[in-house]
Amino acid sequence: MAKFPILYTTKAINEDGIHGEAYIEDGLRVPLASPMKSDPGSNPEQLIGLALSTCLNATLEAIEKEHDVPHQSKVVTTVKMSRDRFGYQFFLDAQVTIPEVDLATGSHWLAIAETRCPVAKLLGDNVNVKIHL
Repeated sequence: MAKFPILYTTKAINEDGIHGEAYIEDGLRVPLASPMKSDPGSNPEQLIGLALSTCLNATLEAIEKEHDVPHQSKVVTTVKMSRDRFGYQFFLDAQVTIPEVDLATGSHWLAIAETRCPVAKLLGDNVNVKIHL
């Protein structure tokens, strides 16, 4: 269990697999579809990409604010899926842009963001995840 007090709790529920919908209890409903078909709907690949892009960029926004810099950072996460011995695996590549600062400052801020962003921390040092400027 968490060492610190829990600040927020939500329940994400899927009863339909990849066909149907998933939902947040008392909230968002997301239609689902396989990424291998042209049916409308989202899939886990898109959702993990959005989770990493949103969390990392929100963290960068807070760092920009700490330095009195207007928010201009952008995170574009490309998610690829491939087969492996046991089924499938994802590869995430998060391309971070912080146009208002030099490369050294941007690299420093990104390193800080990776230690603060809960999604980046959750993904940890996974060899399938690349986060870079």
